[in-house]
Amino acid sequence: MPPDTAVASSRLNVLDEALIRWRCVMRGDLHRSSLPELLAAMVADSVRDFPALRPHQRHPWHAFLAQLAAIALHRAGQDEPWIDATDWRTALLALTPDDPDGAAWCLVAPPERPALLQPPVPGERVDDWKNVLHAADELDMLVTSKNHDLKAARAHRADPDDWLFALVSLQTQEGFLGAGNYGISRMNGGFASRPGVGVAPVGAWGARWIADVRVLLAQREAIADQQGYTADNGHALLWLLPWAGTESLGMTTLDPLYIEVCRRVRLAASGDRLIARVTGSKAARIVAKDRNGITGDPWTPVDAAEGKALTVSGAGFEYKLMADLLTGGRFTQGAAWRLGGWPRDARLQLIAQAAVRGQGKTEGYHERRVPISLKLRGLLAGPQRVTVAEMAKQRIAAIAALRKLLWSSLVILFANGDGDDRNDSISDKAGRFARPFEQGEDARFFDDLALEAEAEDAERHALRVQWLLGLVGRAERVLEQAFEAGPRCTMQRYKARAAALSRFHGALRGPKPVLPDLAQHYAEYRRDAAPESQGHHHA
Repeated sequence: MPPDTAVASSRLNVLDEALIRWRCVMRGDLHRSSLPELLAAMVADSVRDFPALRPHQRHPWHAFLAQLAAIALHRAGQDEPWIDATDWRTALLALTPDDPDGAAWCLVAPPERPALLQPPVPGERVDDWKNVLHAADELDMLVTSKNHDLKAARAHRADPDDWLFALVSLQTQEGFLGAGNYGISRMNGGFASRPGVGVAPVGAWGARWIADVRVLLAQREAIADQQGYTADNGHALLWLLPWAGTESLGMTTLDPLYIEVCRRVRLAASGDRLIARVTGSKAARIVAKDRNGITGDPWTPVDAAEGKALTVSGAGFEYKLMADLLTGGRFTQGAAWRLGGWPRDARLQLIAQAAVRGQGKTEGYHERRVPISLKLRGLLAGPQRVTVAEMAKQRIAAIAALRKLLWSSLVILFANGDGDDRNDSISDKAGRFARPFEQGEDARFFDDLALEAEAEDAERHALRVQWLLGLVGRAERVLEQAFEAGPRCTMQRYKARAAALSRFHGALRGPKPVLPDLAQHYAEYRRDAAPESQGHHHA
């Protein structure tokens, strides 16, 4: 159904109308379905992707579908997802007993009634709300400074699912954005982010979704006990509750898998299009300030030492953070992190997703996936996890030491061979030229780590030395590539290059080597080579 016709002729009820676009795994052909039909397709693992879904909306949409399905199954006393769309429709409608006509599942409903992800506002004139949005992406949570990243307010001819995805993104991952614009409870502070971290099978949307639904069902009581939620009959779909913007909900009144809303917004039909009217609130919807983002969210790791949920920085999921997430030394993982209970032939991956927010700005969408082989899975799930964590720690330290050495060698190069002649400009230039080295190591870090971790004990030392030699070779190539940006005068050029190389190799082989393991290898190599060279000399 084209968007114009859909808006003009319906309430946009996701239970009954084919409003959600998705593509099939097998042929990639486009489908439009209702929400119950989509859930049935997810059970069959038929969903390849959602063409209208923007990258930063992927985790909120996955989390929404998984939480919603787990809540519906629990309330129906069901252990396994239904395969039939009719059963899904019955269960979803049963979650809104005060709205048997399905108003709570419509994108458009009277203001005194709940609409999908839009709490009712009885007694208010929504038409008086001054903030009117005409494009679906205006409603979304992104802050696009000067339109440099993503152009804002482009989706004027949006389909209903464009508005649906924007609603899910806004209501379940938005943070604080000035007075009256409070953020969600499931993040560590108003300028943080809601991460999506878990172990999932490699494949289409359905495989990960059904695995997470099952683990959410299994873990909901444990989450309730840990966080003090109401195990049964707590508030689960928070858009069902009227909200005048002055009152907040306590955490103890909530279902452990609650789907929240953080903003007062109502969609309405304007001719043949949708618009959104938005207004502020005087209080956050949920009182969670003292939680530091620790809400039992299945996809949010918790920094145990600092007692707060993970906040992803503008650097995203770089290799140091990913190593902490993978080896489990620093973070306590949520329910979606599970290494056991999978079939032996399951291809697993660590998935990490986050839309990084700052104070009045967005610092990018970040997503990274790291394969987890069967052998690595076993190591991480058992006592060998500590060994793998130590391997990762040592490799991170080696990369840091070599990057520092590379930087200091570049400083000497750009200072015409005199390291004492350094200034801020030279330091910054050296930093820019050294950056590709660490970026390259980031890209290959987990493949290299897995080779050592999965090797037999007797082979690990040799593999580590081989990696260190390769690390040095890659750093030296970066240094040599920078020669062209060094001094141009012939005399200074040779002096600068020789001094830079001397600094680089001297720190590797000198009395205080930056990589002791590699220095030991060099020393052993010289000892082994010495008898042969002496024999040739006497001859």
